[in-house]
Amino acid sequence: MKTEECRALSTEEIHTKLLKAREEMMNFRFQQASGELADYTRIRFTRRQIARLLTILKERESAETREVSNE
Repeated sequence: MKTEECRALSTEEIHTKLLKAREEMMNFRFQQASGELADYTRIRFTRRQIARLLTILKERESAETREVSNE
């Protein structure tokens, strides 16, 4: 999912996707530790997806605080 697509989501949808991505990352780590993981690029992709979602949430939080402080 690209950044533009993530920004189009609601905050609740982003939280849901973040939860799923973190669960997926945990599963990848278990698979890697047990030697079952075949596609190591999925770890990097998932880690970057989590960072992308967290960045968008942080941007929204800071925008909300700026609006409150301007009032």
